[in-house]
Amino acid sequence: MGSSLEAGEVLDVRGLSYSIGSRQLFHGLDLEVGSGESVVVMGPSGSGKSTLLSCVLGLVRPDAGTVAVAGAEMTLLKGRALAKHRRRSIGMVFQFGELLPELSPADNVALAALLSGVPRRQAYQTAHDLLTELGVPSVDRADRLSGGERQRAAVARSLINAPELLLADEPTGALDETTRDRVADLLFAQPRARGCGLLVVTHDMRIADRADRVLQFRDGVLVAGAAAGGVL
Repeated sequence: MGSSLEAGEVLDVRGLSYSIGSRQLFHGLDLEVGSGESVVVMGPSGSGKSTLLSCVLGLVRPDAGTVAVAGAEMTLLKGRALAKHRRRSIGMVFQFGELLPELSPADNVALAALLSGVPRRQAYQTAHDLLTELGVPSVDRADRLSGGERQRAAVARSLINAPELLLADEPTGALDETTRDRVADLLFAQPRARGCGLLVVTHDMRIADRADRVLQFRDGVLVAGAAAGGVL
């Protein structure tokens, strides 16, 4: 499988083009994320932020361009090979956590490792260690966690397979201000703590202020922007 990744890069998007009907979301879009780096992509609702993440995950096939993640070209992978590489190389944090409510936090986190073939004892030990590190209480059902606790559990789940790339889609959009700041601080600490890359899409400049780089959608491509306190 081919790759266009340079040393230190975990994500390299080149010439990405994608249309929905007569509307072109991307037109020759480029994006790079390095290991240990955090990048925020901003844009209004409907600008293509979530679609971009879907292309990186291999869930949406672009009309043109390449998407290399952790040494593999996602547009060339299919079926089991794509799912395997996604599980091992990418961690995902959604806006609402997307935990299975009837399972415990440990079950939710360990499940991601079990699906990747990690032995049960090792999966649960790693899940326990991550949840403890991230301050998630031990409860028997995930729906008994607060909003902030659910998001921290979601971050733990995204980290359990030691991915090279973390993705987050409006990860604090459903949280109050205090909880938002705590979860954002935790999420943006991960690249330097673990050597992974982090790509966050959001419309919140207060979140973007934590990133190493901020990019904004403009006419189907990404251009450099400023975080909170600057001008986009």
